[in-house]
Amino acid sequence: MKTANLIVAMLLTSVGMFAQSVQGTKPLEGKTINVIGDSYARNHRRPYTETWHYKAAVALGMSCNNYGRNGGCIAFDRTREGFGPSLLQRYKEMTDTADYVLVIAGHNDADRVHANADSLRMVRDSLDALCQGLIHKYPRAKIAFVTPWAVPRPGFKEVTAIIKEVCAEHSIPVLDAAATSGIHVRDEQFRRLYFQAPGDTAHLNDAGHDLLVRWGMAFILGL
Repeated sequence: MKTANLIVAMLLTSVGMFAQSVQGTKPLEGKTINVIGDSYARNHRRPYTETWHYKAAVALGMSCNNYGRNGGCIAFDRTREGFGPSLLQRYKEMTDTADYVLVIAGHNDADRVHANADSLRMVRDSLDALCQGLIHKYPRAKIAFVTPWAVPRPGFKEVTAIIKEVCAEHSIPVLDAAATSGIHVRDEQFRRLYFQAPGDTAHLNDAGHDLLVRWGMAFILGL
């Protein structure tokens, strides 16, 4: 009963803070969030200031440092391809202080593994090491992860499952964008309206990011 009451209290607090932010106050004024990941974080060919996570941070009163890089992977070094090292190396380049750390990645890993068992094990091991590294680097920060969309290609379900499982082992909250975002990546008409190109299955346009601002704010407030 005490646990249930605590959960209810946390939810009410989150809802109350969200309502305050909508009404004009900024409940996380002065806090800093570091966002790291692939082109979901960087926003591909559009400014990162159009991303839902940047807009959510601004609405909450936070300063936002963006460390997204197109083509980045959790596990695979793509330096020779021009996309740089894996997140397991790149997280060390972030500022040493932050109140929140948001990792948005997995799409490029999923496209590379194609559900191959050995490659999936490499993703799992790399993510485990990344989580440990982030916790060590930011012992007081609120760390969270956002999965890729529900892209209908081999590897995506598997990588999303790994993200959820490994983060749970480290008590890191996960925003499952494949299940909860309302981004209908399989719908061509939806992509025409809200993605950077009709054939794009990764990168939202400005209007697409606007669909997720309140969703992202609620997640951040609930951390």
